[in-house]
Amino acid sequence: MNEKLKNLLDLENEKYINKTKNSYIKHQTSQDVMPGGNTRTTQWMDPYPFFVKNASGLNIHDIDGNNYLDFMLNATTLILGHAHPEIVRTLSNQIKEGTVYSAPTDGQFKLADILVNRIPSIEKIRFTNSGTEATMMAIMAARSYTRKTKIAKFEGGYHGTHDHVSVSVYPKKSELNESTHPGISEYSSQPKSILEDVIVMPYNDIEKTKELINKYKDDLSCIILEPIISNFGYLPLDLEFLQFIRDITTELNIVLIFDEIQSFRVSNGGAQEAFNIIPDMTTLGKVIGGGLPIGAFGGKDEIMDLFDPTSKNFDIAHAGTFNGNPLTMEAGVTVMNNLKQNDFISMNNLGEELRKQLRSVFDEIDLPVQVTGYASLFGINFNENKITDYRSFINNNSDIAKVFFAYLRNKGILLQVKNAGALNTLMTTNEIDFLVDSTREIAIQIKEAVY
Repeated sequence: MNEKLKNLLDLENEKYINKTKNSYIKHQTSQDVMPGGNTRTTQWMDPYPFFVKNASGLNIHDIDGNNYLDFMLNATTLILGHAHPEIVRTLSNQIKEGTVYSAPTDGQFKLADILVNRIPSIEKIRFTNSGTEATMMAIMAARSYTRKTKIAKFEGGYHGTHDHVSVSVYPKKSELNESTHPGISEYSSQPKSILEDVIVMPYNDIEKTKELINKYKDDLSCIILEPIISNFGYLPLDLEFLQFIRDITTELNIVLIFDEIQSFRVSNGGAQEAFNIIPDMTTLGKVIGGGLPIGAFGGKDEIMDLFDPTSKNFDIAHAGTFNGNPLTMEAGVTVMNNLKQNDFISMNNLGEELRKQLRSVFDEIDLPVQVTGYASLFGINFNENKITDYRSFINNNSDIAKVFFAYLRNKGILLQVKNAGALNTLMTTNEIDFLVDSTREIAIQIKEAVY
């Protein structure tokens, strides 16, 4: 980081420290009982995270009295905003009836029925407590269904934190080999056998991907991917590439799993409906739980039959103390019932306008930035090259990204630390204008510091 840019970052961090003294004290105390002072890596931000007092509507309020316009939305989850009155009522009513039972409730059926009817690929569905569990169970199902053991994922693709998807998620540039496979472990002492079981492929490269699929086709149970890549600023996959994946998996009897844990919010039936490319299985999370912990996986009836204890095909026991808990189910039903077609149209149009205005700002200032995203999702990437895959994405200038995030945070705008975000049903052109105007202010300072 050059001296001018460092001075900008130091200035923003100093402002932040001065306005978050109570959060600093709480962070220091929390470090005594939690590594890093928190229990979720993505809650970390430099120099330390602020602590939340409460949230309502569009805004988060911290314990120092600072307000933040929330574009992070707990990693896209809060599609109706914070503390939505109908969700609050739903949860209050359910708490009086009990919070969890060792038996099913009508809420499970109601939410399952909504999702089965909305999502083209899902004929049957089951609930988990996180997206990590959802992708884990979908992969288990694919293995059982095909009687093959290897899986394939893409370099830079994030699908939770279980071992078989924790390969080549965030590899450093210095670690990359000429080929994406074999992949790179995400933590030391990860079993080496996993690198043999997980085939790592490059996004948006038909020829190299075809070569790897054909090489391992006899042992390959499934391919898991995000149709809109959350790790790359919500970059939608090239439709030609996505259709190629659909065609070759059909031809070779490989289960195609769409991880729509974040992309489901782009339409009534998710990205698969928007792109008209239907997988065999889909994993869900985030928005479908109304702000409570949730995951889900579903797909073709013959695959999901593997989880039915009454079926002759029963093969996978799926336990979970809090699977389908009543609070989450009822909150999820409330969210789904509140999301109408006009909401998707409005959010997606606003998202397109935001990306258009951001591009205009960076063009006006002559700052090389790739604005990515789709529908109500967006990413701001300080990168001179077009982003198509992980290896082009990691050319992002992380120094500039830190300054940008810190400045917006001090302005009262919260993005993901990689400067990506999402819109919700409460947002209007006022919030978009505030983000765009604030972006222009810091972009001018960055241009002066760097060029």
